[in-house]
Amino acid sequence: MKIVKQILTAILMTTSIIASAKNKIDNPFGLVYKNAITENAKGKVNIHPISYKLNGIDIAANVYTPANYDPSNSYPAIVVAHPNGGVKEQVAGLYAQRLAELGYITIAADASYQGASGGEPRNVDKPANRIEDIRGMADYITQYEGVDYERLGALGICGGGGYTLAAVQTDKRFKAVATLSMFNSGIVRKNGFRDSQLESIQERLELASKARAQEVATGQVLYTADTKITDEIADKMPFDLYREGHYYYDVTYAHPNSTFRYTMSSLIDLMAFDATTNMALINQPLLMMAGSKADTYYMTEDAFKKATGTTEKELYLIPNATHIQTYYISEYVNQAMDKLNEFFGKNL
Repeated sequence: MKIVKQILTAILMTTSIIASAKNKIDNPFGLVYKNAITENAKGKVNIHPISYKLNGIDIAANVYTPANYDPSNSYPAIVVAHPNGGVKEQVAGLYAQRLAELGYITIAADASYQGASGGEPRNVDKPANRIEDIRGMADYITQYEGVDYERLGALGICGGGGYTLAAVQTDKRFKAVATLSMFNSGIVRKNGFRDSQLESIQERLELASKARAQEVATGQVLYTADTKITDEIADKMPFDLYREGHYYYDVTYAHPNSTFRYTMSSLIDLMAFDATTNMALINQPLLMMAGSKADTYYMTEDAFKKATGTTEKELYLIPNATHIQTYYISEYVNQAMDKLNEFFGKNL
């Protein structure tokens, strides 16, 4: 257990250089997932890079429209929230494209202060911002030509799943909500993954508080989770989430805008956040999906049990899948998509 804690501390508290992307992106839209759109062809799903203002910040997003899209028709829409450290060109874009193939208008946006979106300092990661980002996507897409604002859904992946749960608790524009491999960011930042850092909570809060004080006094920003992870380091990691996450984010599906780092002062807000605090407020149909072998499954299970306000909810396990494998392995993505097709088809 001591070795586990040392590795996690190194991952979470090191301040060094950003992990760099190791693959060259040939896709003209910057997309890195398999079978991504390479051109907007007539009669096919099309992608539309767009930007809009949210609380004074420029948000970079991609809108996907279904094949033979006709703005005079009426379409249901779905917002897709990306994982922690992720960007719209990775798994969020994959699921947004696949949902557009089913006839939905979808949007995947980079979070404020992250990716290609604006906001300074870079990589602020506060729950309130991420929740507002989801609402901002809803603001934009419900005004998009052809969208039926009464048929709006949400899909949140990993950390975006936790923030999506929080957003829909009070925002009833969302008529159906789904999560994939949900990650409760605040609880993990406070307790450590699988409660591996309980003994250092106060120490990390002290560091976060000092980091904020330094930002105010000198303008210098401190970052955490900013270490460069090598394959050798990753192979020794005790959890599939972090080990496989390295290969997904830093190697095979790397993107230069994607980074695990975030401002250390963000922990002041993160460590006080729990996506499940008001789960009983969710009265919309709810689908929560996770890999049966995911070491993050305990978070989905906890949130699902607390969703007592809806009579229409389903917990769906993807057989043999780990957390990260639900992002890209065709077998597991197809199973998730089949379930999403059934769920959103029924409720939107």
